[in-house]
Amino acid sequence: MFITEAFAQASGAAAPSGTDSILQMVMLFAPLMVVWYFFLIRPQRAQAKKRKETLDNIRRGDQVVLGGGITGKVSKVIDDNELEVEIAEGVKIRAQRAYIAEVKVKGEPVKTESAPTK
Repeated sequence: MFITEAFAQASGAAAPSGTDSILQMVMLFAPLMVVWYFFLIRPQRAQAKKRKETLDNIRRGDQVVLGGGITGKVSKVIDDNELEVEIAEGVKIRAQRAYIAEVKVKGEPVKTESAPTK
C-alpha cells in the first residue's frame, strides 16, 4: 500500500581507488609546479643574486640611494656590512649595505700603486 519495495541499483562505474586519485593529483599539480618554478622562483633567485653582487661591489665614490630616499656618495667602506655615505658637504652618515636601495653612478676604480715606468 504505502510502502514500496527497494531494489538494488546496478553499479555504473567503479569508484576510483586511492592510488588512482593520488596519481591524478600528481598529474595535475606537476605541470603547475614546473610553471611556478620557471615563472616565479627562478627569476626571483636571479634578481636576488644580482642585488647581492651589486651590494658587494660598492666602492668609494659610488653614488647611492638609501632606503629612505636619501642620496649620497660613498666616502668610505667601513666593513662588509657598513658604509660611510656623505649626504651633504661635510655631513657623513653610516649606512648598512642591506639598506642601499640603488647604486646610481659607479665610482672610479681604486688606484693601485705601481712602479713608475721610465
